[in-house]
Amino acid sequence: MTGGTVTLNNLTKRFGSECAVDGVSAEVAAGEFFALLGPSGCGKTTTLRMLAGFEDPTKGQIILDGEEVTHLPPNKRKVNTVFQHYALFPFLDVRANVAFGLRYQHCSKRELDQRVGEALELVELGDYKRRKPAQLSGGQQQRVALARALVLRPSVLLLDEPLGALDARMRRTLQIELKVLQERVGITFIYVTHDQGEALTMSDRVAVMANGRIVQVGSPRSVYDEPADAWVADFLGVSNLMDAVVRMPGIPGNRERPCTLTVGSFELEASGGTVDAAGKVRLAIRPERVSLHEYQESAANRIPGIIERTVFLGSTTQVIVHLAVGVAIQALADNTSEAASWAAGTPVQVCLPADGLRVLPIDQAS
Repeated sequence: MTGGTVTLNNLTKRFGSECAVDGVSAEVAAGEFFALLGPSGCGKTTTLRMLAGFEDPTKGQIILDGEEVTHLPPNKRKVNTVFQHYALFPFLDVRANVAFGLRYQHCSKRELDQRVGEALELVELGDYKRRKPAQLSGGQQQRVALARALVLRPSVLLLDEPLGALDARMRRTLQIELKVLQERVGITFIYVTHDQGEALTMSDRVAVMANGRIVQVGSPRSVYDEPADAWVADFLGVSNLMDAVVRMPGIPGNRERPCTLTVGSFELEASGGTVDAAGKVRLAIRPERVSLHEYQESAANRIPGIIERTVFLGSTTQVIVHLAVGVAIQALADNTSEAASWAAGTPVQVCLPADGLRVLPIDQAS
């Protein structure tokens, strides 16, 4: 199997006066695992339905492998879709469920048996072909739905929150299995989810959507470490946000010339984001980049504070600190560190390293 390329040009979908998808443009490479990530109502599922042919765009183009398919019906596109609700036929066994779509491709019995067998082996269900869906676990049903889609040999596989109905442990397991499977078969996957962990774990690139638009596209690491604005920073994981005023702009790309800012009466340096901004800005920093120190240990890029509370998370402890500037921020402390044992009311120095601070202009942060 080989993956197809997908191009979306100014794709728009209106339902009456409501604009569900507003000028989405994107390029998906052959064999790429591409995630559409965003909150409910952001337009990601509508975008996927237009790709599948279930919704007709109001305007824009959908191009698959160089051919425009914008207004083609679903059965004329080399795409297939796996939904959150797998819609397996309860009265058919696994083999018959997987073979169902092939019956409309006029395959010989020999070819049908071969392709069904290959698809079931891909999802490691070769020994389950005579079972009915009710005899399978949720994860096994999900794999049957995948096999049913893969057996048709699509260029692009569309997945609409296919792990949403599973428990947390099963989701974590299948995230890894899905990525391994995608790499093995080489098909282009376009995966819709509101779960940041799923998008970061599986995808080669992530498109973050809000209000019908794509607001940032990049590798999982780049969108997490370098969010385009405060909304992306806050949505994709946890981010501490603080108001600040630029005293001296920095030089982009030059770590030796960071931006100098004030937060309240405290001076900080930041080397990430729009370091050449001026005036009022916002600062963002991830909890894992924040470190806590004894109150007496004063140094650069530190603000004093008081621990409000701690929350044991298993491998780490979440520490909420009320800073002297009047805002509360989160830090993650390793459970082997002294900071993890500090009680509420403990005065501390909060270190905000320059390379962990990202400058976001106010017009982006709103």
